Amino acid sequence: QVHLGESGGGLVQPGGSLRLSCTVSGFRANDYHMAWFRHVPGKAREGVSCISSRDGTTYYQDSVKGRFTISRDNARNTVYLQMNSLQPDDPAVYYCAADLRPMYTYCDGSEHLYTNWGQGNQVTVSS
Repeated sequence: QVHLGESGGGLVQPGGSLRLSCTVSGFRANDYHMAWFRHVPGKAREGVSCISSRDGTTYYQDSVKGRFTISRDNARNTVYLQMNSLQPDDPAVYYCAADLRPMYTYCDGSEHLYTNWGQGNQVTVSS
């Protein structure tokens, strides 16, 4: 059975760091495109970052480039999102997602491409 289990959210001060983890079961994370999205109430869910299955090519939304890093640990079947220099615009519920029916060679941040989702993890940035 496919499952995406997230952890690592919480409260951090501006400029601080958090690492989100997404441990999957029922499939191998390195066989499929994996992504992180975030959602703020009243706004559309947006793609933050993704990592492609074949060669690990990554994508980042412009607002997080240079601050966030997506990575994958194949042995642990886990995808991470390291978030540094967190800013007041970053608080949201962050979701891990998997594209289990990939149609393209490389991942991107388009929500409709992703077939399976984690439960979401709240990230709060406050002093």
